[in-house]
Amino acid sequence: MPDLNWQKSSFSQQASSCLYLAAAPDGTVKLRESDNPDVILTTAPATLGALIRGIKAGEFDHIRTA
Repeated sequence: MPDLNWQKSSFSQQASSCLYLAAAPDGTVKLRESDNPDVILTTAPATLGALIRGIKAGEFDHIRTA
């Protein structure tokens, strides 16, 4: 895999608890956590965008009980 330009949010203060993103040459988005950087997830930009919009809209702000 070519070298990727990993970026983290400016809101991330500690390097030990960051989510990094990189745009890959094949048009996908790569994600990794700072505490386990060898595990890389791949997604499409539209899918990641839908997740971010859902988070901002509060779609995941509910608690489920068994």
